[in-house]
Amino acid sequence: MAWAAPGQSYRLSCSPHPGHGFQTLAGTGYAAAGYGFDLGPSPDISVAGCTAGQPFYLSVKEPEGNFLVTVTLGNAKAAAVTAVKAEARRLMVFPLATQPGQFVTRRFVVHTRTPFITPTEQVHRKPREMGDLDWDHKLTLEFTGEHASFRRVTVTPIDVPTIYLAGDSTVVDQQKAPWAAWGQMLPAFFNDKVSVANEAESGETIRSFVSEKRLDKVMSTMRAGDYLFIQFAHNDQKPGRGFVPIPQYKQLLRHYIALARSKGAHPVLVTSMNRLAFNPKGQIVQTLGDYPHAMRQVARQQHVPLIDLNAMSKTLFEAMGPQETLKAFVHFPANTFPDQPKPLADNTHFTSYGALELAKCVVQGIREDHLPIAKDIRHGVPLFRPAHPDPFSVWTLPPDPFVSGQTPYER
Repeated sequence: MAWAAPGQSYRLSCSPHPGHGFQTLAGTGYAAAGYGFDLGPSPDISVAGCTAGQPFYLSVKEPEGNFLVTVTLGNAKAAAVTAVKAEARRLMVFPLATQPGQFVTRRFVVHTRTPFITPTEQVHRKPREMGDLDWDHKLTLEFTGEHASFRRVTVTPIDVPTIYLAGDSTVVDQQKAPWAAWGQMLPAFFNDKVSVANEAESGETIRSFVSEKRLDKVMSTMRAGDYLFIQFAHNDQKPGRGFVPIPQYKQLLRHYIALARSKGAHPVLVTSMNRLAFNPKGQIVQTLGDYPHAMRQVARQQHVPLIDLNAMSKTLFEAMGPQETLKAFVHFPANTFPDQPKPLADNTHFTSYGALELAKCVVQGIREDHLPIAKDIRHGVPLFRPAHPDPFSVWTLPPDPFVSGQTPYER
């Protein structure tokens, strides 16, 4: 957007005497300086590193855009395990263990956005989105894990292809645990040559995404070489004013495809994953009607790459089995979380474990479709076979400080 302000560069250090063009984080806070620790207590800050036994946040003032972030993780005096998330719980770095005196550098790209399409036009946001870290005028990093620690952080604007995600609550950056979606796990699988812009929102249909100007927002920043991943069905099929009949669903898919192509971008269709619904034989029951089939038809007719997450999730969940699949969905006894007096038994939305397994399916689909961005998958990310899911016992992501027992907005 030509009218948007240019991005800034930051070189931040935990040392009180950083040198080499770095600014010290000692004694800084975001509210006062426009950069610094934010959203809660600051970590312990010393020349050894910025360290805490609970999650902590670092924010820098930035406009909309893509930013290369380089983090030096570790501590000079203590062992640490550190994962890094950005904005609203977007996973950027998997938990990384370091020994005392060991430092590891990781680079990734964070996409920031504001609600503005033009200086006078905005996305029609829901009340739940007000104050969301995905919509503000800053870039926020969360450092979390057992004795999480970093030594330095740099942030600088960067020009790279962007993967835009259009979808619903099964794709969105879920703001609070235990809820999670595959779109917020996807960035961790890519290197610093591509950005993920998760424009999905809870409760959306393929039609409301247009009427709320979310598609306009995407198109306002999309450029040649970018990608548009499209996944809708969960809300489109529901009776009521939000219902989208199959003919209109297919017409709107073609509309999204045409708009992306008009920008020189690459549309990619993603069929919606299955809900938690097994028959007595341990097989997943299709609850999404004809919508996955309709998307497959449009993909063939329009010669658009298809990631068949509907089929992959059926294989995945059946391989897990009815009991283990409960761990992928938000099923928890009463009082597992604060202000949660009743059990959670949600057969649509996912835990971080479930979201991560689905993100691995999407990454595998990118590989199998031979999309050009497959070359930007991080070195060392293995192939994923939905018939052989990762056991829950080997899964690990640190807990989040912000939790809610309230189901994400649905139509």
